[in-house]
Amino acid sequence: MHELAIAENIVDTVCTRAAGRPVRRVILRIGALTAVLPDTMRFCFELAATGTAAHGAALDLDLRPAVVFCRVCRSERRLPDLIPLCPCGSADVTVTTGRELDIVAMEVA
Repeated sequence: MHELAIAENIVDTVCTRAAGRPVRRVILRIGALTAVLPDTMRFCFELAATGTAAHGAALDLDLRPAVVFCRVCRSERRLPDLIPLCPCGSADVTVTTGRELDIVAMEVA
């Protein structure tokens, strides 16, 4: 469950940025290829935030699909699963979205 380590890092970051003010809301952008499970992330965030300035903060997740650009068929395609292969069968792809794991915004009191 790598989500706990990620959640602890996020809580540390937002609490540092909040400079002692209560954190009310955190927005994360999470790509499908990060293998972060949304429900597990919410649970771990709540656990990591306990006793911190982020205690009770809402966690909003902006989930991004995995998208690749195929150099063979020259098209951008959404991946149906986590294997970076173009539906045309080519493995000559560049991932354009799906690897994000970013704190997009936070709201403080």
